[in-house]
Amino acid sequence: MNLDADFVNSQAPNAAAINNGRSLVVKGKFVALHRCEDDSLLFGECSGSGKSNYQCSCDFVRPTQPTYRCTCPSRQFPCKHCLGLMYALVEGKTFTVAEIPADLAEKRDKLAQRKKASASPKPKTVNVSALKKKISAQLKGLDLLEALVFDLVSKGMGAMNAKSARQVQEQAKQLGDAYLPGAQAALLAYTNLFIGDDGRFDGELPPQKRESIYTDALDQLTRLSTLVKHGRKVLNARLEDPKAPPQTDSPIAAWLGHAWQLQELRDAGLTQRDVELVQLAFHNYDDAARKEFVETGIWMNLNTGAIHLAQNYRPYRAAKHIREQDSFFKVAKVPELCVYPGKMNVRVRWDEFEQRDLTPDDLKVIRSHATDRFESLVKTIRTELKNPLADKRVIVAIAFNRMGTLPNGDLVIEDVAGERIVMTETGLKEEPPSCHLMPMLPAELTTGQVMIGRVHQDLDNKTLRVKPLSIVTEQQVFRLTL
Repeated sequence: MNLDADFVNSQAPNAAAINNGRSLVVKGKFVALHRCEDDSLLFGECSGSGKSNYQCSCDFVRPTQPTYRCTCPSRQFPCKHCLGLMYALVEGKTFTVAEIPADLAEKRDKLAQRKKASASPKPKTVNVSALKKKISAQLKGLDLLEALVFDLVSKGMGAMNAKSARQVQEQAKQLGDAYLPGAQAALLAYTNLFIGDDGRFDGELPPQKRESIYTDALDQLTRLSTLVKHGRKVLNARLEDPKAPPQTDSPIAAWLGHAWQLQELRDAGLTQRDVELVQLAFHNYDDAARKEFVETGIWMNLNTGAIHLAQNYRPYRAAKHIREQDSFFKVAKVPELCVYPGKMNVRVRWDEFEQRDLTPDDLKVIRSHATDRFESLVKTIRTELKNPLADKRVIVAIAFNRMGTLPNGDLVIEDVAGERIVMTETGLKEEPPSCHLMPMLPAELTTGQVMIGRVHQDLDNKTLRVKPLSIVTEQQVFRLTL
């Protein structure tokens, strides 16, 4: 086994588990450390608060998808004892070769049998009655959403204040009960536009800021209206044929709350084999509206140059039992990548992966996939943004010739043809600011480099701006939002 600290850290469910696992090694809590003859299994004993020692093991019979076992009562996987076992190996502790205990050997055999059975999964049966009941609830939810949108338009955006915004938020909860979390999030995005910097609904915003809000609010209302119209059409078609698979030619299924299973994506042919991914940026935030923590990794597919999102959702109630994702600085070698429906920055998931060090050749590949002509990039993005349900803040790789500040104070990047794109802090609220770092960058980062940025459409000025997330040089990925 070729384990290192980065790998062990990546397996930990959260930062506390990392600290607790390392602490076990430092305090000498392991009373026995063993490995099997072919190095595919680590196992040992660790003293704890119980009467007897905890029996823990790390099984690498599937190198890309390790199995962790422990007799402790923790519901985290891997627990701190399994992490400590791996940290002990990384830190050079002595592991003696020993015969695999009978109970572990039996569990390994059962795992092999399950793996063999999963290679040819049984077709998923559809509970038609339950599905029709859910679809009926969703259709009623869309009726409610249509009425809310009509009411918002009738009253006018100028009438939005703290009281009316809270009323809309209360009504948005009904959309969650109607299995429409996407519609609920879109409606909350509308009301959140009228929240001041202090987190309160502000009815006394300056006129200039109000005008800017109205533009974004109108765009959000258009999205909600499209969701009602297109969603109703999709749901009615599904109601007529409940056994038909969800649509894969657009992201509408996700907007309607469909939770894609990996097997569904496989059955739909939405997979790629032997993919290598590099994380270019990362951010996490607390989504209070949906009561969950969200971690988003921004990755480039080295095979195709596509920029994907890997999103991890941890509901409040189960957060401590779900592995928390973090920044990743190596190359992930994924044997099977499952790709969600969509066009730009589509979400991806994978079951298992191996890792290797990031090399200058990988950085060269990333840079080669960047667009060096702003004009063609703008055309591509504008075409994507014509779809009301498309992500309005796509992430792109831009090769720029130079970076600088205009007399009016605008930060810009310029391509080889002299075309410019203005940088902006406007993006996602959960992402930290980055433009203020630009004047402090070393000179070598301001010329002839590649920027990974989130595009923002300035609807008032009918221009596209970019929020810098990272800069890719020939030596490193220089992250700006960590």
